[in-house]
Amino acid sequence: MADTPDKPSHYPPTRRDAVVDDYHGIPVADPYRWLEDLAAQETQDWITAQNRLTRAYLDAIPSREHIQARLTALWNYPRCSVPYRAGSRYFFTKNDGLQNQAVLYMQQGLNGEPLAIVDPNRLSDDGTVALISEAYSYDGTLLAYGLSQRGSDWQEIHIRHIDSGRDYEEVIRWCKFAGVAWKHDHSGFFYNRYPEPGSVPEADELAYNRLYWHALGTPQAADHLVYERPDAKELDFYPIISEDGQYLILHVSHAAVPQNRLYYREVNSDAPFVRLFDDGEAEYSFIGNRGATFYIHTDAEAPRGRIIAVDLAHPAREHWREIIPEQDDAIAFVEMVADHFAVVYKHDAQHRLRLYSPEGRFIRDIDLPAIGSIVGLFARNDGTELFIGFQSFLYPTTILRYDLSTQAFISFHQPAIAFDPSPYETTQVFYPSKDGTRVPMFLTHKTGLSRDGQHPTLLYGYGGFAVSLTPFFAVSALHWIEQGGIFAVANLRGGSEYGEAWHRAGMLEHKQRVFDDFIAAAEWLIRERYTCAAKLAIMGRSNGGLLVAASLVQRPELFGAVICGVPVTDMLRYHRFTAGRFWVAEYGNAETDPEHFRFLYAYSPLHNVRRGVAYPPTLITTADTDDRVVPSHALKFAAALQAAQAGDHPILLRVDTDAGHGLGKPTAKLIAEQTDIYAFLAKTVLSPVDPPPRR
Repeated sequence: MADTPDKPSHYPPTRRDAVVDDYHGIPVADPYRWLEDLAAQETQDWITAQNRLTRAYLDAIPSREHIQARLTALWNYPRCSVPYRAGSRYFFTKNDGLQNQAVLYMQQGLNGEPLAIVDPNRLSDDGTVALISEAYSYDGTLLAYGLSQRGSDWQEIHIRHIDSGRDYEEVIRWCKFAGVAWKHDHSGFFYNRYPEPGSVPEADELAYNRLYWHALGTPQAADHLVYERPDAKELDFYPIISEDGQYLILHVSHAAVPQNRLYYREVNSDAPFVRLFDDGEAEYSFIGNRGATFYIHTDAEAPRGRIIAVDLAHPAREHWREIIPEQDDAIAFVEMVADHFAVVYKHDAQHRLRLYSPEGRFIRDIDLPAIGSIVGLFARNDGTELFIGFQSFLYPTTILRYDLSTQAFISFHQPAIAFDPSPYETTQVFYPSKDGTRVPMFLTHKTGLSRDGQHPTLLYGYGGFAVSLTPFFAVSALHWIEQGGIFAVANLRGGSEYGEAWHRAGMLEHKQRVFDDFIAAAEWLIRERYTCAAKLAIMGRSNGGLLVAASLVQRPELFGAVICGVPVTDMLRYHRFTAGRFWVAEYGNAETDPEHFRFLYAYSPLHNVRRGVAYPPTLITTADTDDRVVPSHALKFAAALQAAQAGDHPILLRVDTDAGHGLGKPTAKLIAEQTDIYAFLAKTVLSPVDPPPRR
């Protein structure tokens, strides 16, 4: 085992510098600051050495080849997105199975022949150019589509005349998290973007978002600035045009939190925007309109959500008309169809679909196939059809069409996968957190599982940014349960499974509650004899990477393995890099606020690694082109853990290339990454699975 890191002495040497920052009178060391410079040769050499070590360890695992083959077989099934109707045309993306990127198709009517419109697989040899956004003209003859390269959140918007298949010459740049809203007369579209690099200080390149008008067939340099707020540089402006083509609505956001503002004006007007909701104290989502009445989904005075009608002639709060009041279940999202409201609710983290009349009278439940999630819902108010994307832990996304006039479902796309779900089951349990809060958790495993405390268990969580973990389909989880494992998903505070109050209970100074919820889930699984600490692995990505990193350093004895994906680990400096500025409302700012420093420093994973602790086997993953959570979080955390490790378990770092944070990641890279993750779990907490004999 000389070439594998079974002991800390085998790790590449890592320089420690004497960097110390002063936070409100408290000195904080940052010895691995140099790893923040990804372009430096020393950093690149260090990453190369870490990857070499990781590859040697993972490639030596006997079951790795078998895992890769099984994941490839499971991944090889056709999958389709929820259709979007524009005029008489239906648009959807489809991946035949192992294509690196899904292809955009169009068909005339429900029974037309699908025609490929955009195939990103033809745009790069390695599949790292991805189609990440589409915006259609009202009649479906024009398409603005966004392409991302190497996993970046930045996109370039191209414009295609669909019937001819030709692209216009202009390309729209400097767009990130951008929206496109076509005028109904096809003359062009509104869109939002950030300043051209070099035109503002580097620190402000993700500030000063502006709304522009692009006239079709003209260069971007000729685009007309429609709206900006230099007095509030943190605001972003996402444009929407009402279905009747009369109003231009701006969804105005500040940071990555649900609370927003809503502005509007008539599409063909040059008058100032009306700031319909401008306090930023609640969520206001435009659902649709009937003339000068706007229908809004909001959690104002209703943390689980309600639907109100606002007369634009009398928009004051005292004139709001409540259409659907707050319910016991939180609203996930809403669509208008034939002047009715199709409302998706979250009932203990499972979706329910209900139909209401134009006046808000409950009509019926629209029954879903099983415990699961609606992962896409499309409707037009000028029609009677609802397209629903439904999935669960055991079933991939099925596309269903529901017609209000017939009250009947038909299948638009039924996937066929090389997996038999019948021997498995998903159940929901509830467990008490440290403070007694009742937290739900889904368990998926073989039916009739005996509770002997010996089942390998993979516990997954997120817990932040109002993201709800309703049942989802993951190919790799199927492989895990096939091997006798339990796949557990905990619905932690910080999400919005029970509305905005559930989210707020796990943000800012309350963030420790999220880690307490996750740790309590692990303790419950052990106490109820589903598993034991040696066979319990935890996994999370991004904010979920922060979750597992914090849980690791707080309770290292509780876990048999840790998968820490694209994590946020330096809570004192995260806001200085790329998209980090958007997260301050969720996490806080240690530099400007002493109280924020106190609670961030208390749980920041990087700053709570302790020498002399035997940490469990840990695999940390990132990518060199991640421009959302910069790789330095993963690099510095890996360096700190390796230096502190007192036990014999490996601390490994896997740095991918041209993969970004995960957006648009090619299928080949997804399979390669999941193969490494599940090979690592096979060696650490799962009894090794020998490959079948060759015949």
